[in-house]
Amino acid sequence: MIKIMLAEDHQVVLNGIKLLLESQPDLSVIDYGKNGNEILAILKNGNIPHILITDINMLNMDGLELISHVRRDYPTIKIIVLSMLNDLQLMLQAFENGIVGYLVKNVGYEEMLFCIRQVAKGGKFICEEMSTLLLDNFRRSPSAFQQVDQIVEKIGLTARELEVLQLIGEGFTNMQIADKLFLSKRTVEGHRQNLLEKTSVKNTASLIKYALKNGLIQ
Repeated sequence: MIKIMLAEDHQVVLNGIKLLLESQPDLSVIDYGKNGNEILAILKNGNIPHILITDINMLNMDGLELISHVRRDYPTIKIIVLSMLNDLQLMLQAFENGIVGYLVKNVGYEEMLFCIRQVAKGGKFICEEMSTLLLDNFRRSPSAFQQVDQIVEKIGLTARELEVLQLIGEGFTNMQIADKLFLSKRTVEGHRQNLLEKTSVKNTASLIKYALKNGLIQ
């Protein structure tokens, strides 16, 4: 059972997230708070989750400050940001503060659940909207490319994985890729995970960066 704590000051959003997570047999929302101070008080009482999902903009103590406190005092807790803000600089700052996942609030429920489970297994995750923004930035200043054939042979990518990688680089969601390639969404998720493992990167943004740097996608 993955124990989750929520930091969210909008009651409607909080209730929606709780309802989604508690519908899953492997997820449990053990507590929640409306700001960083409330979360720290809960943690101080010994109620420690596996994952903290926090907003950024909150009164009294915002998400970035909360992240710093949690990473310092409770290093076993994995932190995911769930924010209205699709701001790359803010996201990068949050990762520097110690988060392992970043989602925007218009994310689909399947992507949110995939993120939570990926993080619980020790991985990192950036939602597709933010990955696309990162891709646009990378394309403005591409690195020198190595020979594609050498890279493909070295890491053992299949033709199907290269197809999925190209579509990821074009910003398509797992469901859209599944529709285009006549595959199930679960199969596409499996290819995405294989790509992460074969390229030894932790998240989609790093995968895209790797692929661009090495000429695997244009």
